[in-house]
Amino acid sequence: MRVTADTRPASYVQTPPHRGLALAVMAAGMFLVLLDVTVVNVALPGIGAELHTGHSDLQWVVDGYTVPFAALLLGCGALGDAYGHRRMVLAGLVLFGAASVGCGAAMSPGLLVGARAVQGMGAALLLPGTLAMVTRLFPERREQARAVGIWAGVSSLALPAGPLLGGLLVTVAGWRAVFLANLPAVVAAGAATLRGVPADWLGRRTFDRAGLAGVGTATVALGALVFAVIELGRDGLTPAVGSAVVVAIVGAAAFVLTQRRSADPILPGWLAASPAFVSANLVAGAMNVVGIGTIFVTTLYLQVVQDDTALRAGVELLPLFAPLAMLSPVTGRLAARYGPRVPMAAGLLLGAAGMLDLLRLDADSTYLGLLPALLGLGVGMGLLTPAVVAAALRAAPADRAGLASGVTNAVRQAAGALGVAVFGAVAGTPQHPTSFVLGMHRLGVLAAGLWIAAAVLTVAVRPGATLE
Repeated sequence: MRVTADTRPASYVQTPPHRGLALAVMAAGMFLVLLDVTVVNVALPGIGAELHTGHSDLQWVVDGYTVPFAALLLGCGALGDAYGHRRMVLAGLVLFGAASVGCGAAMSPGLLVGARAVQGMGAALLLPGTLAMVTRLFPERREQARAVGIWAGVSSLALPAGPLLGGLLVTVAGWRAVFLANLPAVVAAGAATLRGVPADWLGRRTFDRAGLAGVGTATVALGALVFAVIELGRDGLTPAVGSAVVVAIVGAAAFVLTQRRSADPILPGWLAASPAFVSANLVAGAMNVVGIGTIFVTTLYLQVVQDDTALRAGVELLPLFAPLAMLSPVTGRLAARYGPRVPMAAGLLLGAAGMLDLLRLDADSTYLGLLPALLGLGVGMGLLTPAVVAAALRAAPADRAGLASGVTNAVRQAAGALGVAVFGAVAGTPQHPTSFVLGMHRLGVLAAGLWIAAAVLTVAVRPGATLE
């Protein structure tokens, strides 16, 4: 069996008349995906009270979204290259919207977690296509780098918007409004996609049986890996973690075998061996390990150690989140002019300096004591995020943009889960403030070392390897 696709030559590109509208829609789609990662956290107490949900079930309200999202990204990116990313984005919006209704109507913890899993599937369909279509809308490298900066800037607004919007919706209308509020945005994004992106933007790839089997085995391997990381951070080394690791290893081995047998593998060997592509994804992974892990422990520090409310903690984290949105378009212009390497290295070094500032923190520090670390990390990630995405996309040909996007975002999601697990384990419980702050000191050194190593890798990659 073969999946057929558009037979037009790879050089064929039809520029849509509404590129600005299409770019706005793709950024809005990514905004929705990230918003539902963060917005649900402030709704958890209300969910627990109404549905009589225990701590474990509440954790799965969050992780039930993350596992299928990370597991399906690689496969959905590759399928988008074959079937067309416009179709995948529209399918993702429909599935995401339907699942949001299911979340808002759920009357039991099991139904809510199941609906969250379907939301994660819709997000996985949606996300790779948004970035792939940005690269198709703006094929010239400089304008593409600027467009990626705008895409990253708009989508990064979801990080500060999540706690603030979630807190407002829960206060005014209850926790169900957090999910039902997605519907107007989904409908508007779907209508704008139909208007702004040409219907003939179909895929050009083909998959044989082994290639399609690669999609399935990659999904199993990634899903099991992310599940193992989440469970390890939550309960330590348990039989469930061991079983998931075994499944991940078997799935990865099956993926390699199917790729060797495929005439057109979803992850070609030449791409996996590309220094630029591999280094960009290693840096992207390091970015999310530190970034997501630090957000997790800092939130605990503010709410438990400092005894702040959830809404106040969300406001206090704005110096970390705001630079992501404000600097991303600027970074896009820098990457367009100088290549991704310069903003990547600068962001990593500034972020490392911010993480080292955690060494000055103690349990009774004022907010001003934490502010330099938040600003350093926020500015660093604002410079780094669009640049590292642009670097990964540059390392792949245009007809594999969906695959490149899927790989990079799968790496980032898995690394974010790993960051929460590792940073949570090193910091310990915030109910013991002194030891928790000492753990944050260790994390500052660990994170700074990791980002400095990533900066060295960024500089060491040969310029001709497409980072510049």
